[in-house]
Amino acid sequence: MDRKVGTINNLTSRRTNPQEKMVTRIVDLRSDTVTKPTEGMRAAMANAEVDDDVLGYDPTAFSLETEMARTMGKEAALFVPSGTMGNLICVLAHCDVRGSEVILGDNCHIHIYENGGIATIGGVHPRPVKNNDDGTMDIDLIEAAIRDPVGELMYPTTKLICLENTHANTGGRCLSVEYTNRVGEVAKKHGLKLHIDGARIFNASVALRVPVHRLVQAADSVSVCLSKGIGAPVGSVIVGSKNFIAKARRLRKTLGGGMRQIGVLCAAALVALQENVGQLEFDHKKARFLADGLNEIKGLKVDSCSVETNIVYIDIEEGSMTTAEKICKYLEERGILLMQESSSRLRVVLHHQILASDLQYALSCFQQAVKGVQNEIGN
Repeated sequence: MDRKVGTINNLTSRRTNPQEKMVTRIVDLRSDTVTKPTEGMRAAMANAEVDDDVLGYDPTAFSLETEMARTMGKEAALFVPSGTMGNLICVLAHCDVRGSEVILGDNCHIHIYENGGIATIGGVHPRPVKNNDDGTMDIDLIEAAIRDPVGELMYPTTKLICLENTHANTGGRCLSVEYTNRVGEVAKKHGLKLHIDGARIFNASVALRVPVHRLVQAADSVSVCLSKGIGAPVGSVIVGSKNFIAKARRLRKTLGGGMRQIGVLCAAALVALQENVGQLEFDHKKARFLADGLNEIKGLKVDSCSVETNIVYIDIEEGSMTTAEKICKYLEERGILLMQESSSRLRVVLHHQILASDLQYALSCFQQAVKGVQNEIGN
């Protein structure tokens, strides 16, 4: 996937001629990972009570892990530096024999964007199943992908099923409680474990109006990102049983994820949980507002039905005489940053630091971008 992105440094320093003004307004729609710590987070970080977490004594890390375990309805939790490490630890903990196999979506984050870590580091074989447009995998295809134990000398041994909620590559679509429970039933039937990559699980909870613990009740482990929708600066938390987290803690150390006074980071995450989960509904409304506005621009198309949370994919209609790269460049010159997914597709992600006025400005620039290119061709 050809994903390109503008940078703030490029924007604030670019000047094509001496008379050109530097860009002063930045509307960063690249991801919800670009948010800056709020004043409350910075204050909490500065005043955090800390100790050595590798030795198991950081009180603020303990507070965060206790709160996340309670919120997710699991026995225990563990702070990790990143979502990629969190997913890797969970897969390795469940698939503790090299040559094990995990069933996962062909368009999911673990399979596409995590550098093949489960295979290269863990020796775990990925068995991809087609993701539908709503982020699900057909239940019968999941079950069909489970290896028959009779062929154990020929095939990897299936140990785990992975889901992703929300599903980023399908536009932040939400997996329902009913669907997740059905996958959990399949896993139990075959003696497998279920892991949920819940990088944006709070977005799913808010969008579906379902308590977050219900969304992950069927899962044996969940990885929850703190630095996406809820806006903390760093980290993820994995949750599961006490035995699972004890195993995960050893794997975290093996992978170099054991850090010392992590309470400085966990303090910001606690503020994010308290202040920003309740803001996610507004992010979703902003995404729908942007999608509706973009659909009014001739040459652009957004599948409004797919905009369930904070991610919007923008398709450039055939015959519009422009490309994603041209639009990206035009917008970047005006301080608007977003992701280029392909030659005809763009991605934007809303977050709590995007204002209503930012969206109005962005829509105006999108309109000018498409109109400007068409005028160039007409001349």
